[in-house]
Amino acid sequence: MRDVLPEIMRWWRSGLKFGLATVVSTFSSAPRPPGAAMAVRGDEVVGSVSGGCVEGAVFELATDIDAPVLQRYGVSDDDAFAVGLTCGGIIDILVEPVSLETFPQLGEVAASIGAHEPVAVATVVSGPGRVGARRVIWPGRASGSLGPRRLDEAVDDDARGMLAQGATGVRRYGAEGERRLDDLAVFVHSFAPPPRMLVFGAIDFAAAVARVGKFLGYHVTVCDARPVFATAKRFPDADEVVVKWPHDYLASVQVDERTVICVLTHDPKFDVPLLEVALRTGAGYIGAMGSRRTHEDRLERLREAGLTGEELARLRSPIGLDLGARTPEETAVSIAAELIQLRWGGTGRPLSTTEGRIHHENA
Repeated sequence: MRDVLPEIMRWWRSGLKFGLATVVSTFSSAPRPPGAAMAVRGDEVVGSVSGGCVEGAVFELATDIDAPVLQRYGVSDDDAFAVGLTCGGIIDILVEPVSLETFPQLGEVAASIGAHEPVAVATVVSGPGRVGARRVIWPGRASGSLGPRRLDEAVDDDARGMLAQGATGVRRYGAEGERRLDDLAVFVHSFAPPPRMLVFGAIDFAAAVARVGKFLGYHVTVCDARPVFATAKRFPDADEVVVKWPHDYLASVQVDERTVICVLTHDPKFDVPLLEVALRTGAGYIGAMGSRRTHEDRLERLREAGLTGEELARLRSPIGLDLGARTPEETAVSIAAELIQLRWGGTGRPLSTTEGRIHHENA
């Protein structure tokens, strides 16, 4: 919904009703992940739920939708031209009418998303509950109800845990919120703050990495101790540019499993103290630029600093996938490719040489 939010907020604030289709769950080789959304009002369409496979059918269903419905779409073995996913996947899509009356909290949700504040929208999608019942959960409060109080409490707990991980998906409960039953399905759509990308080293490679990081949805920070190089003018795509010794800056900020750290200085006086700090954080990705000789020298210095073999094994150096990259832009693409591979569990090989599913489960 994040991608279609500007347009649907215009409709919502104007008091107009529209249809909102949201991918709730996927199976096999589905092209769009849970949370992908498409909004329909009259002949206006924004967003996508399948990359084109079932958009026409969803458009027809979302037009003049009066009550929430969960619709499954999948490949048809009997008719190749039937409504379905030619990629062989299956997707469940919740289609619902949205207006000021049906979703009064949408304004607050949009405000939280715009302010990068965590918020989750939980919706009953199937089972003995009321399909379409909605509850909005923030870290310290909630609005709306899914039904019984115990169900609200159970979903609140799960939604806040999912927000901390940036996870979106279906959770199952009993009709009264029982954990041991699974006949009532609730879709929890998490809108967590963007994951962070910390780029150290104010060089031309850093500008390219900042650009691709922003494109991938990261909140990008570029940090360097040299004020003449670390300027907003040199890094227009970064959300912030910090002039500070890298290891001091890293020690002062919050780092979690969604954080990406790219060390591009390849200068021992900067990157060794920095990596001492980085490899002892919970960052999900820590990569460092440099030749193989630089890498071996760096490892030796880090061992002398007391880092363990387990800690050193977290370092991805030389950074990026082997694409034969040479220019800053090509190198940034190789780093982005490695991030995507690690996120989704890909092999990094050409798809033409692999078999089986194209879309991997989240690693």
